[in-house]
Amino acid sequence: MKNFDSVNSMKDKQGNEESPSSSLISHPSSLNNSSQPLLTIAIAKGRMQTDALALLARAGVRASDEMIKSRRLAIEDESGKYRFVFVKPADVPVYVEHGIADCGIVGRDVLMETGADLLQPLDLGIARCRISLAARTGRNLKSNLGAMRVATKYPRIAASHFGARGIPVEIIQLSGSVELAPVLGLSDCILDLVETGRTLVENGLEEVEVIAESTGRLVVNRASYQLRAEAIAKLLESLGRIVNEGEEA
Repeated sequence: MKNFDSVNSMKDKQGNEESPSSSLISHPSSLNNSSQPLLTIAIAKGRMQTDALALLARAGVRASDEMIKSRRLAIEDESGKYRFVFVKPADVPVYVEHGIADCGIVGRDVLMETGADLLQPLDLGIARCRISLAARTGRNLKSNLGAMRVATKYPRIAASHFGARGIPVEIIQLSGSVELAPVLGLSDCILDLVETGRTLVENGLEEVEVIAESTGRLVVNRASYQLRAEAIAKLLESLGRIVNEGEEA
């Protein structure tokens, strides 16, 4: 298990009728059978959600298949000790930092971009990918005259990376299909999350530089770490054991 780090630095149908809100969000009681508050874990939707739920299940924190397959955005685990909240990746740090969730599972790329004030006690090793700079195949970025145009969904990371190197850039923020930017002439290069690199190749791009590796991290609200110390320590111990077993295999 790794030491605590601050994420400030730069170091993813039943027959009964239900109202729209009740079909999306379950409303579990705030206390479980032992009168202890549920430990709330915010989980990034998408691939991270699948990997996180599988890892949690191996650690003994398991939600029923029925709950997981439902459209609810907040569910309890089978023990009644944990609540899972499913949100967009960029929203995980927000929920955790504001104390709505005690813990969260999200990619390091999101944590680097948001700079949220959270504890990051454990690298879960899931949803492994990298933050890379890519350009059209054969393009020499050093030949650029003036500021280089960089299209990205990560303006904070891009500004930090190029600023530290004294390279003047124009950052063009996009919310999707970043690979199209250099192909259509919007940018000279892109800074994006890369898993296999297949999408880059299919769009005539190649990786120029790997800026950082990204994996799923368990993050913890600072106040919750003090107030819910026993419950969080138990979760960390269970997850840490599974992660260590995976590293040794």
